[in-house]
Amino acid sequence: MTRSVSLEIEIKSPIRKVWSALTDAQTLSKWMMFEVDGFRPVVGHKFQLRMPAGPGGTVTVDCEVLEVDEPHRLSYSWIVESQAHRTTVTFALSETRAGTTHLAFEQSGFRVDAKQEFGGARAGWTRMLEQLRSVVEA
Repeated sequence: MTRSVSLEIEIKSPIRKVWSALTDAQTLSKWMMFEVDGFRPVVGHKFQLRMPAGPGGTVTVDCEVLEVDEPHRLSYSWIVESQAHRTTVTFALSETRAGTTHLAFEQSGFRVDAKQEFGGARAGWTRMLEQLRSVVEA
C-alpha cells in the first residue's frame, strides 16, 4: 500500500505557457527548489535535480521521464539518493473556459511508513507550485 501527495491549482495563463514552465530546464530552475540538470521532455530521458542541504551537503534526485503528452500530461520518476524507493511525479494540465490552466499534481508511491518523506513532499510541492504560479503569471 502506498500514499500520494495530490494538489490542484489554477494558473491565470494559457496552457502552453504553463507547459513551457514545466518543460524548459531554465524555467524549471526558477520555480523548483532544485537546480535542474539536463531536463528534456522526452520519454526515457534521465536527468538530475540538486538542492543544497546545509553545509557541504546536497540532496540529489534521479529522475526519468515516463510520459509526455504535450501540453496535457508530464510524468517522471523521482528517486532521492537517501531513500530506497521510487515515487512518480505527474502534472496534468487542462485549459479552462476562462483561458486559464487547471493543474493537477500528484506524487505517488510513498510507502505508508515514509511519514517524513511524505510530509516533506507535501510542504515542498505546495511551495513550489505557488512559485510556479508566480513565475508563469509574471
